[in-house]
Amino acid sequence: MTESPQSAALSMEELHEAWPVLSIDERLEGFRLLPASVADDFFLALSAREQAELILHLMPAERRTWVRLLPPDDLADLVQAVEPEQAESILSQLDDASRREVNVLLAYAEDDAGGLMNPRFARVRPDMSIDEAISYLRKQAREKVETVYYAYVLDAEQHLQGVLSLRQLFQTSSDKRVADAMQRDVITVSEDTDQEAVSRLFTEHGFMALPVLDAEQRMKGIVTVDDIVDVVQEEATEDIQKAGGMEALEAPYFETGFFGMLKKRIGWLLVLFLGQMLTATAMSSFEDEIATAVVLSLFVPLIISSGGNSGSQASTLIIRSLALGEMRLRDWWRVARRELLSGLVLGLVLGVVGLARILIWNSISGVYGEHSLVLGITVAISVLGVVTFGTLAGSMLPLALRKFGFDPASASAPFVATLVDVSGVLIYFTVASLLLRGTLL
Repeated sequence: MTESPQSAALSMEELHEAWPVLSIDERLEGFRLLPASVADDFFLALSAREQAELILHLMPAERRTWVRLLPPDDLADLVQAVEPEQAESILSQLDDASRREVNVLLAYAEDDAGGLMNPRFARVRPDMSIDEAISYLRKQAREKVETVYYAYVLDAEQHLQGVLSLRQLFQTSSDKRVADAMQRDVITVSEDTDQEAVSRLFTEHGFMALPVLDAEQRMKGIVTVDDIVDVVQEEATEDIQKAGGMEALEAPYFETGFFGMLKKRIGWLLVLFLGQMLTATAMSSFEDEIATAVVLSLFVPLIISSGGNSGSQASTLIIRSLALGEMRLRDWWRVARRELLSGLVLGLVLGVVGLARILIWNSISGVYGEHSLVLGITVAISVLGVVTFGTLAGSMLPLALRKFGFDPASASAPFVATLVDVSGVLIYFTVASLLLRGTLL
């Protein structure tokens, strides 16, 4: 008994679940088995890289259908995800007007508002009546406008005059003009506004779309909330990867080649490895102290890990606050005061715990001998100094990087930990030299 076409069809959920582990041939076969009613939605939900991979493996006749389904901003993302010769093959499937729209978007930086925007948006004239505006919007929605959240009011030179929500349109009397009902105070972004700044505006105001203006205040397109969802995920992923001590990946984990992955990871590992060599160099400066009081070396991991952990905490907090716009560079002094106090309190708590541990353990086993109290005080003061320094360094480093135009996420937790390791060794053995001279040393 043969299967009917209906029974052989996949559901969108089934294919979506299996998609990450399928080969390109299996993906293509599964995609063709999708019912026509859901294939469009499935295709539009794919990432630009996955759409490009699928399109490039379709027959030319099929390719044109799916390429023309995408709005210009999504097409621009797709073109940027492929090689130049492949991009030309995809663009050749478009009509002249759509191709011009995509080429205009490709001229913008990928992470600017101009690179995110959709040039197709609902527009009306200020002198239209409300009924005329509604009728004109219906016509635009049928012909080319994919998303209609707001109607933007433009003059003859395409300057933005105001905005109307669909709700305002339908609630306004039909005998009024658009100019009478529109909201004139409109929040906009420029073509070169960074995508992080755009995402903050969406978060602060709860917009569904934002108009993009050029230098002459002409409206060029809109950035929609679904574009920003992708941006937020992309930025968060990039920051997390950098915070892990590596370069950000340009593709999902399994789509990144083995040697490409090594290249992204080896750079920072080499920097951190060389940095850790400084720790060994610092310890070599105190060879006499270590040789005289071997017990000091037992507490080196405790000291430097405390500083590294506190520094990593501080850098993570500051990096995220900068990303969310919760602080500015001018707040550096407030941050420094707050983190200095935090470091002192945290270091004091950890130092007291360390002192108590040494005294209690010595009372049980006698392992630290008659000088356990001064040894414990040495460890406690060292922890206080290292944690305070680590917290302050971890909070100031991201701000310093932002000041000089670098990505604050580069102040990753491993980098801060390595920096504090070196300083921790110096602080610990300096304190030990001062306090233990004449006793253990």
